[in-house]
Amino acid sequence: MSYRTIEVRKSTPNIGAEIHGIDLSKPLSDEQFRDVHAALMDNLVIFFRDQKLGLERHKEFGARFGKLHFHPAAPRVFPEHPEVFVIKADESSTYVAGEDWHSDVSCDAEPPMGSILYLTEVPPNGGGDTLFANMYLAYDRLSERIRALLDGMTAIHDGEMLYRGRYGSDDAGKVYPRAEHPVVRTHPVTGRKCLYVNRFFTTRIVGLSKIESDGLLQMLFRHVETPEFQVRFRWQPGSIAFWDNRCAQHRALWDYYPNRRYGHRVTVAGDKPF
Repeated sequence: MSYRTIEVRKSTPNIGAEIHGIDLSKPLSDEQFRDVHAALMDNLVIFFRDQKLGLERHKEFGARFGKLHFHPAAPRVFPEHPEVFVIKADESSTYVAGEDWHSDVSCDAEPPMGSILYLTEVPPNGGGDTLFANMYLAYDRLSERIRALLDGMTAIHDGEMLYRGRYGSDDAGKVYPRAEHPVVRTHPVTGRKCLYVNRFFTTRIVGLSKIESDGLLQMLFRHVETPEFQVRFRWQPGSIAFWDNRCAQHRALWDYYPNRRYGHRVTVAGDKPF
């Protein structure tokens, strides 16, 4: 793929690329938007360094790619910016967001298209990397018989088990999203098939007994963790990661306690998986 307005440096052969030659504090031209979007489609997750984004500009950048998504459970730290999800960990934290492999809010009926995370503070001695995995490749590397078994199956994605009580607020009476999605979804832009189950949200495969569903899901969850599917991103202050939730999963490492890590995320709304 050739790009006219940006430089794209691949991070691994299978997933991830750093984007250079663009200042995201300024609105994207139409040509820049096409190049950035194409780089995301080609690489599943793209990274930017040395950026400076205020909350409004962060939202404007996300909105260039579609309507912004509102997280169903996270507290509204900035009431005037309800689309902004604060990512924070310090000496008081008992967990961090994204500690296992997942696709963001896959329990929604129309899960997010993509997420854009901007970090302003990182641990002083390293740590806090994020791993991303290629779900096209995860599907392609399954045996032909397993692919034939999975095609046409659906699974339940449930926000209850992850979100209930997680953010320290009184959520009594709140109903969290729950949806049924294909185990193998088709990307609406590339037309490629990808695996679409994850440890955070996927609770069972429809039409199978519990023991059958649990066994098959555990095999798929372990398969997602295959190192050859992955890229590992080392954060610096002012870094941005923009990932496609439809065809990539990610995992945040919490290996820096009690040090602080802080940033903001906006998420672009998606459509119903098919």
